[in-house]
Amino acid sequence: MTSYRSSLLQLLDERGYIHQVTDPDALDALAERQVVPGYIGFDATAPSLHVGNLVSIMLLRRLQQAGHKPIVVMGGGTTKVGDPSGKDEARKLLTDETIGANIASIRRCFERFLTFGEGPTDAVMVNNDEWLGGLEYIPFLREVGRHFTINRMLSFDSVRLRLDREQPLTFLEFNYMILQAYDFLELSRRAGCRLQLGGSDQWGNIVNGIELTRRIDGTEVYGVTTPLITNADGAKMGKTAAGAVWLNPDLLSPYDYWQFWRNTDDADIGRFLKLFTDLSLEDIGKLESLSGAEINQAKIILATEATAMLHGREAAETAARTAAETFQAGGIGEDLPTLSLGEGMNITHALTGLGFTPSNKEAKRKIAEGAVRLDDVTVNDPGLMLVAGDQPLKLSLGRKKHGLLIR
Repeated sequence: MTSYRSSLLQLLDERGYIHQVTDPDALDALAERQVVPGYIGFDATAPSLHVGNLVSIMLLRRLQQAGHKPIVVMGGGTTKVGDPSGKDEARKLLTDETIGANIASIRRCFERFLTFGEGPTDAVMVNNDEWLGGLEYIPFLREVGRHFTINRMLSFDSVRLRLDREQPLTFLEFNYMILQAYDFLELSRRAGCRLQLGGSDQWGNIVNGIELTRRIDGTEVYGVTTPLITNADGAKMGKTAAGAVWLNPDLLSPYDYWQFWRNTDDADIGRFLKLFTDLSLEDIGKLESLSGAEINQAKIILATEATAMLHGREAAETAARTAAETFQAGGIGEDLPTLSLGEGMNITHALTGLGFTPSNKEAKRKIAEGAVRLDDVTVNDPGLMLVAGDQPLKLSLGRKKHGLLIR
């Protein structure tokens, strides 16, 4: 690890958040002598963020913990354009009403991780539509567009990879990197923002904003990126067969969120504890040293701490109790996902209805593999009709997915 003097870069470094830093010595000195406002942008393409966004949210939390000011920038303006990074096709264009509803829904998540208010280190949330929505096209091109060369824009991964795959890239999306760079300039002017944080895939966009701010206003600003967060098997964190691991409880229950963390690979325990919990490094070191069956205790602590941060301590402990009752005692926990059978339902549809399988075809395949159990008895008939009585039925897929079937 690099030797930093400021508490901000020390904290980010020792917990594994730093991949690249622009002018680290100057940023380190700035963070030592003043409160540094720093921002991350989030597009509002859905009513919830997902666990792939969590490292960025935790970056803002660490910024605040180190005595600095987090700025959450909601992309009310850039969402209308669509970030081409890592995408093979243009995103569906959303209405202003949908974008506004998504932003309101997403804010509830941030309130779990950050302290908002009017103080010098209190977090604020802003919407970049405030400045992007009022831009006049020709004046904007004259002031900002002249600082971007087509040659360099074509070299960015977000553009080059789309062109290499011969996938269309609209002129609308091509403008995204200019608008994101302009965000940094505006935030520097409006909020004294001196730092942009983000994932490693945003490095080029961050550097664009730094250069634009220096060229137009002469202001020195900085950037920090995190490494790409992958699982031990190399897969991008948060990508599961069942789909996105949402942060809003109406899209993913606290119990299922707890289970996501409980299923962490042994090799990822220490790294994820540093990134996604507030446990001390000393406590994390002790948990990292566990081996054999004891490593499961570290996974339970990771799951409970991560869930408590998002959903509250009570929901996290309820999820942990439910898991213990279901897995250890073979009972039925109080917090399992439920599905109403109505007048009756095919077991294939029940598996898909609970979200255990992405399709009925996959459900039938799991039944054929012998991976499905009803009240702990293996089911072999994909056409089995289920009818709930006074007591709920427990439907299980493998060892880790359990749900209740009710009337």
